[in-house]
Amino acid sequence: MNKKFYISTAIAYASAKPHIGNTYEIVLADAIARYKRLTGYDVYFQTGTDEHGQKIENKAIESGLQPQEFVDQTALEVRKIWDVMNTSYDKFVRTTNPEHKDKVARIFKRLYDQGDIYKGKYEGLYCTPCESFWTESQLVDGNCPDCGRPVSPSTEEAYFFKLDKYAKRLEEYIETHPDFIKPESRKNEIVNNFIKPGLQDLCISRTSFKWGIPVSFDDKHVIYVWIDALSNYITFLGYDPDSDSSEKFKEYWPADVHLIGKDILRFHTIYWPIMLMALDLPMPKQIFGHPWVLAGEDKMSKSKGNIVYADELVKEFGVDTVRYYLLHEIPYAQDGTFTYELLIERINSDLANVLGNLVNRTISMSYKYFDGIVHEPKCFEDIDKELIDLVLHTPEKVEKSMSELKVAEAMDAIFEIFRRSNKYIDETTPWILAKSPEQEERLKTVLYNLLESIRSGAVLLQAFLPDTANEIFEQLNTQNKYIESINFKGMDPGIKLNQPSPLFVRIDKDKKIEELLSK
Repeated sequence: MNKKFYISTAIAYASAKPHIGNTYEIVLADAIARYKRLTGYDVYFQTGTDEHGQKIENKAIESGLQPQEFVDQTALEVRKIWDVMNTSYDKFVRTTNPEHKDKVARIFKRLYDQGDIYKGKYEGLYCTPCESFWTESQLVDGNCPDCGRPVSPSTEEAYFFKLDKYAKRLEEYIETHPDFIKPESRKNEIVNNFIKPGLQDLCISRTSFKWGIPVSFDDKHVIYVWIDALSNYITFLGYDPDSDSSEKFKEYWPADVHLIGKDILRFHTIYWPIMLMALDLPMPKQIFGHPWVLAGEDKMSKSKGNIVYADELVKEFGVDTVRYYLLHEIPYAQDGTFTYELLIERINSDLANVLGNLVNRTISMSYKYFDGIVHEPKCFEDIDKELIDLVLHTPEKVEKSMSELKVAEAMDAIFEIFRRSNKYIDETTPWILAKSPEQEERLKTVLYNLLESIRSGAVLLQAFLPDTANEIFEQLNTQNKYIESINFKGMDPGIKLNQPSPLFVRIDKDKKIEELLSK
């Protein structure tokens, strides 16, 4: 039986179309999910939309729509972009789903019945966009510490969740499970800035708006977004708070990775684990707080007018080009940056020069010298060993990087095959070999080594650039695309390659940027 692997993204807040920064998360999760499937795991990959709250109620009113109509439109927009980016999610969830709403109401009731929730009064400074209360000392320059927008004083009756009751247990759990919060810097931030100073009880219901899941025993209250949204990771998997949970839940929970933006780390590493402790459920194995994608030096925001959307980028540059940039250029633990200049430089240097050029040259030479027929390699020399060894050891390098979620590092290891292959062409000079009939067997071997290196690289590339990998397999005329086939015997002698066609085309940077700016 295959090992199980459950990965989730945070569910996108259904208040607006997701920008490239939001899209980074789904592409990152997709690469991890695809890689796990490639290496033999039974993967469950969940994503979706978070559809309740005051901000959505306000946006719906502004749009002249009912909240449900508004979130139906936005959820469709989110899903369209996830599909444009060729992401292989298994389930797209929506928190307005009736079954989810029923389970959330019952989770709330169970926590109340067992004494983890009590009724009180909240007085604080409220940020509507973030749906968060803050104390004066938590503000930054008088504004919300998360989004920088103004806050306003607010008092209302509310239900509270007893975080302090579980704080010591949570701190011990984090300390004894070093991989629970990644990267390390994020773990230190959570423990030192939030848990050690003492956790305040969490406000988990609201009476000032209606667009939410009602508290079943006190219907003037709606359940606050964090209990509702965080529960999605278990409710859609078949968790039931009052009776036996589904077989699917028993198979896949606990999640292997919750992939989230660093800005919602606190909710996922404090509120969510404490909820799970209170429900007597196992913890997710890892919560990975990924960095942001900045527009140049700034965080993307509507007010700054610097938002870039993935679907618009795809129209201009293609899906795998955008995937490559997001997966390769955003560092593991620091914020990454997006500019058109950097994107075009990457297309030209890595995709067109290194990969596209290699595939095109190799298949073109196979046609020029052997009419596209693959021949058995028989004439090896010492110079071949370095290339073959590199190819054969790349899967373990990729595995090590992916086990630490260092996706850019894994892609570098794969592209090292393509770089080394280009160098091998210069070292073996096939065009000179072709001039000597006595070197024919050597030429066949050189071309076989190149074709097999390209095929092996494409096998690994499937997780990151799936369309490109398939295009390479198509040109190589092979179905041999399984990880077990990286053994340097994967190209079958006697087959005829398909005609070469460019995978990526170099772009005139200045001309393209001028064209983009004029739109």
